[in-house]
Amino acid sequence: MLLSAVFFAGMGVCVKVASQHFNASELVFYRGVISVLIMLAMMRGRDIAWRTRLPGQHLWRCAVGVFSLGTWFYALAELPLATAITLNYMSSVWVALLALIATLWWRLRGSGVRPALAQQGRQAWPLGLSIVASFVGVVLMLRPTVDTSQWFAGVVGLVSGLVSALAYLQVRTLTHAGEPITRTVLFFSIATVFAGAAGMGVQGVSPWNAQAAWWLLPLGVLASAGQMCMTRGYSHGPTLVAANLHYAGIVFGALFSVAFFDDPLTWWTWAGMAVILLSGIWATWLQESTPTPPAET
Repeated sequence: MLLSAVFFAGMGVCVKVASQHFNASELVFYRGVISVLIMLAMMRGRDIAWRTRLPGQHLWRCAVGVFSLGTWFYALAELPLATAITLNYMSSVWVALLALIATLWWRLRGSGVRPALAQQGRQAWPLGLSIVASFVGVVLMLRPTVDTSQWFAGVVGLVSGLVSALAYLQVRTLTHAGEPITRTVLFFSIATVFAGAAGMGVQGVSPWNAQAAWWLLPLGVLASAGQMCMTRGYSHGPTLVAANLHYAGIVFGALFSVAFFDDPLTWWTWAGMAVILLSGIWATWLQESTPTPPAET
């Protein structure tokens, strides 16, 4: 998850530079094309077939992922940047909430197979609190504000975070069902290609700039690496710890902003970064120190 955060933050640098010459739909399209090529090459090298026995689950993962992407861009367009980012980063809070609901539902039943999200057992509540603490750190860093006339866009931003949480959980479900990570990322990348192409039909196509186009290659490579690491983190690691470490992306993004664009960091930013890092350590310690009860079969 930490590597995923680094890769996605680096991708953000590429997006920031390339967006001066290409619109958002074009960036989504080219990112998807490069990712598809990388995933096909990896699958060929590992002799992994592209056919799946779970097309419906992949379709659901792609649908929620693309929908989340669309609502995310709408929120970015209509809200202050800090507000839109904060609302999108609530995806981890939604993951924690869904995990706690699954745990409570399973315990109230008193029997039956435990839901995958309820595997954290007794440590689910403190882990949930650690994720809320991380979100407080995000708020400290970004200090978002929402104008009363922007309430609809604010709701869309919240929906973006919720749908992102559903996409992350579907990734975990697919991996537990035996789907290779490369195949999961491949199908999502194909979906982003179609989504980007549809968006280009609305936004249009920018004049080709060969010099700026060089930024598209690292954008696609970093996006693919980040998607692979994120998928593996959510599918193989404890769900709530992975959700918490997801917040590290905003820390790396802030550091890259200073390094590449000379953006100033206030003491509020440093305080938020400290809260995020400490809560991540807390979540990891909780997961390692609290035994998970055996699952029922």
